[in-house]
Amino acid sequence: MRLRRTVTSAFGAAALVLTSLGAVAAASPAASGEPCGFYETGSDAFYRHCTTDGSRVVIKVEVARARDYERCVARGTTWLGSARRIQGAHYTGRTC
Repeated sequence: MRLRRTVTSAFGAAALVLTSLGAVAAASPAASGEPCGFYETGSDAFYRHCTTDGSRVVIKVEVARARDYERCVARGTTWLGSARRIQGAHYTGRTC
């Protein structure tokens, strides 16, 4: 009886650890291959909001030869425009 409880506890603990690791891997930026925050590809500019709480945040988008603007973005990747036009974007510290 004692052996059965020990084995069952060990399997339960292992399952909990593996489930936790799977949740961390699914939420990590490396899992999608895209970084969090502002990034560019060869021709496009993007902002990726990495969150697990479903929040929406305000980012400031810096534009070449035009007025900068703020934008509310949800979880995931948002296309900002041409990489030649967009110089950067950053989180303003506010939610929306």
